[in-house]
Amino acid sequence: MNPLFLASGSPRRRELLTQIGVAFSVIGADIDETPLSDESPAAYVERLARGKAEAGRARLSADAPACVLGADTAVVLDGKILGKPVDEADAQAMLLSLAGQEHEVLTAIALLDGERCESRVVRSLVRFRPISVAEANAYWASGEPRDKAGGYGIQGLGAVFVSGLNGSYSSVVGLPLCETAELLGHFGIPCWQ
Repeated sequence: MNPLFLASGSPRRRELLTQIGVAFSVIGADIDETPLSDESPAAYVERLARGKAEAGRARLSADAPACVLGADTAVVLDGKILGKPVDEADAQAMLLSLAGQEHEVLTAIALLDGERCESRVVRSLVRFRPISVAEANAYWASGEPRDKAGGYGIQGLGAVFVSGLNGSYSSVVGLPLCETAELLGHFGIPCWQ
């Protein structure tokens, strides 16, 4: 069995992978995350997940046996990708645009071993209740939305805004565990090690 590397700095992804009993090491994978013109949100997250896996693999010795897992998550409203907020005004605008609406959360995973790469895109629908400006400001002041796609974290304080979820909770957090376990199995990496 090849050792597994997670090409992500996300503490949430590390926690989720640990939750299913998979041994792994973390490796850096900085890539340009600028969307391409006319790129669909699903193609965007899949490209980034594959790019992160490839960037992580490039940091290892070429002849070292290894599998590298990359992932990317995007919050999508009306076909538009909502990235990480750049400041308080951006975070407030994002949160208020999501308020009372249903939006998509797309998470892509990609696993490569140097010879092959497999990927999956998981789509979940999240519905928010109405949110006041005062709540949006208080949420920003908590510090939580600063590094989150779409400006919120479903696994934290942002959970109070979620009135419904159709899909994978772990995918909305950042790593779809069912699909990740399936993909790992294709590469001979079992869960619950």
